[in-house]
Amino acid sequence: MTMNRTDTPDQLFHYSRSPEYRFPFGAVAAGTSVELAIDVYLPCNEVRLCYSYGLYSFSYCETVMELIPGQPSRYKTRVRMPGEPGLFFYWFSVSASNGQSSGVPNAAGSDHASKTHTATESSRIYYVMSRHKADGTGRVSTVPSRIGAHEDRYPAAFQITVFRKDFKTPDWFKGAVMYQIFPDRFRRGESYSQERMQTARIAQERIYHEDWYEDVDIHGKPETGYLACDFFGGTLDGIAEKIPYLKELHIDCLYLNPIFEARSNHRYDTADYMSPDPMLGGKEAFETFAAGMQESGIAFILDGVFSHTGADSRYFNKLGRYPEAGAYQNAESGISSKYSSWYSFFRDEAGRLSYNSWWGFSDLPNVNENDLTYRDYIVGDEGVIKSWLGRGANGFRLDVSDELPDSFLRELRIAVKESTNAEGVILGEVWEDASNKISYGSYRDFLLGNTHDSVMGYTFRDAVLGYISGASSAQDMNARLESYRENYPPEAYYCIMNLISSHDVPRAITVASGAPDPGDREKQRTLFLDEPAWKKGLALMRIALIIQMGYIGSPCIYYGDEIGMQGYRDPFNRRTYPWDRLEASQKEHLDFYREATGLRRQYPVLRTGAYRTLFAKNNVYIFERFLTPDGLDFFGNACVGPRHVVIAVNRSDSEPFRFLLGSEKNSIFISLETETGECLTEQSVTQNTLKTVHLSPLQYQILTFE
Repeated sequence: MTMNRTDTPDQLFHYSRSPEYRFPFGAVAAGTSVELAIDVYLPCNEVRLCYSYGLYSFSYCETVMELIPGQPSRYKTRVRMPGEPGLFFYWFSVSASNGQSSGVPNAAGSDHASKTHTATESSRIYYVMSRHKADGTGRVSTVPSRIGAHEDRYPAAFQITVFRKDFKTPDWFKGAVMYQIFPDRFRRGESYSQERMQTARIAQERIYHEDWYEDVDIHGKPETGYLACDFFGGTLDGIAEKIPYLKELHIDCLYLNPIFEARSNHRYDTADYMSPDPMLGGKEAFETFAAGMQESGIAFILDGVFSHTGADSRYFNKLGRYPEAGAYQNAESGISSKYSSWYSFFRDEAGRLSYNSWWGFSDLPNVNENDLTYRDYIVGDEGVIKSWLGRGANGFRLDVSDELPDSFLRELRIAVKESTNAEGVILGEVWEDASNKISYGSYRDFLLGNTHDSVMGYTFRDAVLGYISGASSAQDMNARLESYRENYPPEAYYCIMNLISSHDVPRAITVASGAPDPGDREKQRTLFLDEPAWKKGLALMRIALIIQMGYIGSPCIYYGDEIGMQGYRDPFNRRTYPWDRLEASQKEHLDFYREATGLRRQYPVLRTGAYRTLFAKNNVYIFERFLTPDGLDFFGNACVGPRHVVIAVNRSDSEPFRFLLGSEKNSIFISLETETGECLTEQSVTQNTLKTVHLSPLQYQILTFE
């Protein structure tokens, strides 16, 4: 998609996604020179580029821009990015000639005010990024951008992410097809027995489901209430026995929710970092699983929960279930514990012993990641990270990584890369734009090449589900995705874990086609799609999957989405996979997933090829993945197969769409000229070079060109 100057009536104009106004595109390596330009369509004395750069603290500077000869309205400058990774924010300042009307709204920061003022009232105006448009253009403002971590950051600034020159992510993971498993709910192994499950660990609060097909518990036992302690008996060897199933889905990498010993079924309350949970089969089952993964060629990454542990753990030991004294015994009775420095205790107003915990949940005491004994336990030579990598893991997904100190994350990265010859993967749980995420009062060092390889793509999920559900248009989705593509370093963006469901959010089919979340577990439990909503939901899920498989990143399927499993939030998004009870429509949906997940093997350009939006409007989204004329991908590597793959989707359930698609001089273009009078290409082409493409409602097309 291109944007012409006539698309906007602004007297000032900068388009951060066009090489005319900013080159090169997007995030850049430290020390790169970037050209910036702005069009000024009003009399002025001077145009300045204003910029601020840094990460934990920022420097502010201004530079005078030069008028380009032969282009009376365009001002330009070149800026060398800082040599250290960080964020570079910029906006423009224009000194208007005295007495000239600036056409600037009189309400600072308002996009909608219509009254203008003259330069005699204010001689300086600004061009800032517009959060309302989110399309790479900006707006005029009477006040400059604000970028401070403690400010409201309004008006917003344009952003350039500056990453390390040597930032490199594993090539095997770029574009890899992922599959997420919640271990207790995927499959019982052949060696499963109810007796083994119940004797794996004695805990009176636990509920053991004999029937795999019972619904999840929402009440707990009367004496304890709900504690997420009901178990169905899924095991690691049960996963290993389904390797052929995973192969049929063309899975390259598994992401497992926590497998370390813990009290709850979700296991985010770690009890022992070094031990596979006995409920999952323990050490023997893990070894079987790891060997099966290696033999099959499927990588796997583990869930690392390092911001807190369980209260019922060998480290904290609040319930006294472990023989060695934990930090709680030390704080309560003065019994010495080597873990006591990991936690922070205090006495409340009544004198009761208390402690810092994750979001106030007493079962999840926070650890002090700056404690050096804790760091050594996690990232040291004999620590958790290197131990599991040595046992076959290919990396870690870091739970709530925005709550871990940057210095801890940097040490963790070193441990992973040293142990794997730089081939291990580090994914962070960050729900927002990770390039400019603020937490604990500071911008975070997430995507600069010092900590993570990439992050979970909740941003992708929000954009795609908004589109397929009809809550937002194709152009809105595209604008959001383009903003992330602009802000993320390519090494990270080609590894982003693009999900549409997970253990922390409602199932995608429920969001896309179901009733709004009633917010009450008793009501959530009984709400399922009726037949029309089910059929539409399956069609929408297929559109979402095609986008996943075609778009940049590592698409991730949450177990059960391939058969249309339904469910609102936890615990209904964590039901058991119904292996022996699949309906005909579910089997058909599964067959579709098996075919669609193979697209990345059929067309390698979908993994690492360059990207371009061809059309995004209302119900229709059309984009292209492409190679250079020499058959090289985005990273300059040789890539086999078609050089151009065009993917077109139509989320409307009633309106078909038709467009013309052509190829000329190694470039793909589309046109709507024959149908609506609108032409989306400036090229002059003959009619016989165009191909008519029909998009039926709730359908897609995949077209290839050599």
